[in-house]
Amino acid sequence: MTILLLGANGQVGWELCRTLAPLDRVMAVTRNDLDLADLDDVRRFLDAQVPQIIVNAAAYTAVDRAEQEPADARRLNAELPATLADWSARHAVPVVHFSTDYVFDGTKPEPYEEEDRPNPLNVYGQSKLAGDLALMETAWAPFILRVSWVYGARGRNFLLTMRRLMAERDELRVVDDQWGAPTWSRDIAQVAAFAVYRLLREPGFAESVKGIYHLSPEGETNWFGFASAIKKMEGLDCRLEAIPSANYPTPAQRPANSRMNADKLFQALGLRLPHWGDSLAVCMESLA
Repeated sequence: MTILLLGANGQVGWELCRTLAPLDRVMAVTRNDLDLADLDDVRRFLDAQVPQIIVNAAAYTAVDRAEQEPADARRLNAELPATLADWSARHAVPVVHFSTDYVFDGTKPEPYEEEDRPNPLNVYGQSKLAGDLALMETAWAPFILRVSWVYGARGRNFLLTMRRLMAERDELRVVDDQWGAPTWSRDIAQVAAFAVYRLLREPGFAESVKGIYHLSPEGETNWFGFASAIKKMEGLDCRLEAIPSANYPTPAQRPANSRMNADKLFQALGLRLPHWGDSLAVCMESLA
């Protein structure tokens, strides 16, 4: 069997290369191997390779830049998943895909559940929602994991940015009115690999679990709390100042509440992620 992994050079894709490797033959595709914005090339590639399962970790993730490049964001986040969905339906192949907390507007006071109505505030969230809908409407057996505040040892993410800035500066201002759960890319990859294992090995499993699932660790914090935890674990002297989002305007508006309830995933796979602080500690040990 062949597992096709798209976006293998991203922060989640890089971890997936390692977690998927023991399961079967993995065809790990990066942007250097295949232009995912060329959908005709993608179709020809799929027809030539005929994978048994598709894991799509490719995405346009520059949230602020998407406001100026909506067509580029939509191409990778909406049109590519729609292309995968169409091929999946014709070949009865499951698709594992990654979504985002940014499909929500953040106005709900409680953690979001999968059935809550999406209402994205920015172009990135709108494009990701369009991809989710295309997969749910067309793909044979979509398995979509919504994740939030992703960090890891590679790529551009809050953890690596804060470590660098705290080492360079004496003081940083960090917003404290956006709430969520920082999620380690390795935790995401391990859950996805477990799902892939069952999707490939258990007859009927793909159709029984198709849908959208929230993948979120235990606990919650805000960006200031996340930065404070990084500072403490790193042993840095940089002074942190908490500020409201209004004092740190960005081109793309962010939801104030990105917390997500992961009970549905536990019922489907029997898995829960550790507390976000515990995973952060393990990740930072690996960076030392």
